[in-house]
Amino acid sequence: MPETRDFHIGDILSVTTGRLVSPTHMDGIYAILNWMTGDNLYTHQLPRAKNECEGPLLAQHPDLSAVTVPDEFDDELHVKQWLAEQVERFGEFRPVTPIDAELHQRIDPFSELGMMMGGDEGAPLSGQ
Repeated sequence: MPETRDFHIGDILSVTTGRLVSPTHMDGIYAILNWMTGDNLYTHQLPRAKNECEGPLLAQHPDLSAVTVPDEFDDELHVKQWLAEQVERFGEFRPVTPIDAELHQRIDPFSELGMMMGGDEGAPLSGQ
């Protein structure tokens, strides 16, 4: 059986909905995406990793596919109240399995940033 690690439902829903509802904010996003990809992601790599992990995460927890996050929250208290409802409904923690290695594209973070900025892969960011 594959190795699993428990993650807060807010971390999982942040990946599956694309909305930041993790109780530990970005720390939760880094933790779950690093675990699932087996990588040590930089900030600019998170959207790509989220896209790689969303489908496999929903396959692990199909009951979460119907969860929708409100378009707007009034404040952080409103987020906490909404998240408490989800904890009540789905449980606070769930086991998460890493994705298969071939589903994650490992890219050097500096090369990827250069590509995102319109440079050639591997080109120095300073333009030298």
